[in-house]
Amino acid sequence: MSTETMPLAKAITAGLRAALDADDTVLLMGEDIGRLGGVFRVTDGLQKDFGEHRVVDTPLAESGIVGTAIGLAMRGYRPVCEIQFDGFVFPAYDQITTQLAKLHNRSGGRIQVPVVIRIPYGGGIGAVEHHSESPEALFAHTAGLRVVSPATPQDAYDMMRAAIASPDPVIFLEPKGRYWSKGEVDLEAPVPTIAADAGTPDPLGTARVARAGTDVTLVAYGPTVATALSAAEALATEGTSAEVVDLRSVSPLDVPTVADSVRRTGRCVVVHEAPSFLGAGAELAARLAEECFYHLEAPVLRVGGFHAPYPVAKLEHEYLPSVDRVLDAVDRAMSH
Repeated sequence: MSTETMPLAKAITAGLRAALDADDTVLLMGEDIGRLGGVFRVTDGLQKDFGEHRVVDTPLAESGIVGTAIGLAMRGYRPVCEIQFDGFVFPAYDQITTQLAKLHNRSGGRIQVPVVIRIPYGGGIGAVEHHSESPEALFAHTAGLRVVSPATPQDAYDMMRAAIASPDPVIFLEPKGRYWSKGEVDLEAPVPTIAADAGTPDPLGTARVARAGTDVTLVAYGPTVATALSAAEALATEGTSAEVVDLRSVSPLDVPTVADSVRRTGRCVVVHEAPSFLGAGAELAARLAEECFYHLEAPVLRVGGFHAPYPVAKLEHEYLPSVDRVLDAVDRAMSH
């Protein structure tokens, strides 16, 4: 086993490198991803090693990037597009939701479009306007797209390779506020593939229990998994045992794993940076109310961003879910 300690960003780099090395149909596309290595240097060194025809510096045109990727996928390639920042994806929203998400269904299953769209998303870096969005619910609402977000370097490595190998289009949301959080990565782990057997766990759609507990379930994904784990540590000092479930995927949602936890704890708090209003937490709360009604000791609560434009950098700490806000929600859940 070849295990290295690396930041989440470099684990993504390693996943891209492994995919490029293993499959000649994989290519990367994006603004400044080649010579510069991308804004966050995630693709640093890849153009030098694989050439300009496989790591392509594109014009500043997100719709053009995604539209070209769709055409390449229809010709047998596996394009991986980088969108520099979350707020820049919207010029490509039409291509993603009306073409990429629908071509497989529209063709009666004859056409596959295995395109991965990498989007650094979320806050925590003190960025300017349009650089700290959380658009996951917009894509999850569109049938035909997988929407995933890793929280650990190992998941970043495994899920990137699984996303590229997937026959489905994947929105790969990278928590840029956690890019430099380090962890161990097994670089020799086999590529997780999506099996046709319905009984086989979906490597891109299966949640994981990040911390076991008995009193309350904290559900998070991407950047807020670390927040939930910190809250669980604080709760432990007060005598409350919190289980933390990392969703990994917003679409599809692994409701069975979360429901199993909630049936045991009786309480649930969902944490995400995106606005709580009509967010992923709202869908999960509704599903849990249906499936765990007789096990719930309290309403499913949500801690998220507010239904307002993302604030200026000096106020983002007031907007983003914090450990204190999570603890307050747990106190309310435990009071029932």
